[in-house]
Amino acid sequence: MRPIAVAVANIWNLGLKEFRSLLADPTMLFLILFMFTASVYLDSMAKPETLNRAAIAIVDEDQSLLSNRIVQALKPPQFQPEMVGLADIDKGLEAGRHTFVLDIPPGFERDLLAGHDPELQLNVDASRLTQARTGSGYIESIISNEVRAFTSRARSDLELPVALVPRMLFNPNIRESWFASITSVINNITLLAILLTGAALIREREHGTIEHLLVMPVTALEIMLSKIWSMAVVVLLVSSLSIQLVVKGLLGVGIPGSALLFALGTGCYLFAACSMGIFMATLARSMPQFALISILVLLPLEILSGAITPRESMPEVIRDLMSFTPTTHFVELAQAVLFRGETLATAWPSFLLLLVIGAAFFLLALNRLKKTIGSMQG
Repeated sequence: MRPIAVAVANIWNLGLKEFRSLLADPTMLFLILFMFTASVYLDSMAKPETLNRAAIAIVDEDQSLLSNRIVQALKPPQFQPEMVGLADIDKGLEAGRHTFVLDIPPGFERDLLAGHDPELQLNVDASRLTQARTGSGYIESIISNEVRAFTSRARSDLELPVALVPRMLFNPNIRESWFASITSVINNITLLAILLTGAALIREREHGTIEHLLVMPVTALEIMLSKIWSMAVVVLLVSSLSIQLVVKGLLGVGIPGSALLFALGTGCYLFAACSMGIFMATLARSMPQFALISILVLLPLEILSGAITPRESMPEVIRDLMSFTPTTHFVELAQAVLFRGETLATAWPSFLLLLVIGAAFFLLALNRLKKTIGSMQG
């Protein structure tokens, strides 16, 4: 039986060889740098969480104290207000100059204080879907707050509805960029772990160096472990730097959780993801084939793991199937640690599931790699 020290030395030296191969590949180096810097930043900014200078025209037919308060409340940076006349409503919407047009009718304040139910008209250009949906809610909330504040001072005998005071935990301002940046890091970890490990094996085959390994006193297990630990170290290092420098530093995302615990969970997940990459590489005969297989695997993993869409919104059969993938449990673990500050005492089930699923993928990939190497030797 081979001594353990010899096996460890082979795994170490083969892993160092992978580092040298990666350093000699400028395309891969650029991909790694881009995915954990510019890509994370762009993903966080792609879906702005608040309106920014949305064009709103206001027709103030009331010219009262209340209408003036409403006009003053619709201000930058969320809105870019413009006072227009009644005849300019359709012109502005048809020309695309205004996304919203608010018409405050005459006698609005008087009717409100008299206990009537006056109505405001809000015209929305729904061809601008994102602004239309988000902005309508903003405008309704702003007007309701101003009306409530005004009537409570003007008449204390008016019955007001019960006020709901929300308390936002973990993301106080409900900023989409906070969620999107973390999601981008999670997805990029999955993508690079599979691509780097699979590409390393494909590169051995295309360059003919796999034949050199076959005549050396190394086993399939040693070859596989060397590729897993080396590529896992690369992804773990750049993802940790991305969390600290880009997510926390550049984007200013508040992360109450432990970066060390997240790194530990990432390491467990990389064991599974890199094994998946090797398994997929054994199925492909060339890099283009591997790229096509990766697309078929990565898209479901990213979309159905809960990183983009909550798993509660998915059909039950999809939830059950995705529970057998490591990505689903890694997303739950990453969000629990980074957003909610969970500790190992409460997050250990996710760690255990990652290790169990990772071991299953590892054994599956190892068996496939042995068969591939056996066919090449034969």
